[in-house]
Amino acid sequence: MQTPCIHVCSMVPATGFCAGCGRTLQEIGGWMNYTDAERRGIMAQLPARLATAAMTSRMKTSLAERPGQSS
Repeated sequence: MQTPCIHVCSMVPATGFCAGCGRTLQEIGGWMNYTDAERRGIMAQLPARLATAAMTSRMKTSLAERPGQSS
């Protein structure tokens, strides 16, 4: 069974996606029960999700680094 897990399990609160694989907690928990077609459909969405999570993380870091402003 194919899985996107890279063993970097950390949920990004702003997006609800795992920072390692890009899945939601519901998708991670149900992965073994999904059909191959369902897993492929989710995996097709992961690159965009990971890009969104990375962008959100960079934006928060950038805002936190600004002197005199709180995040």
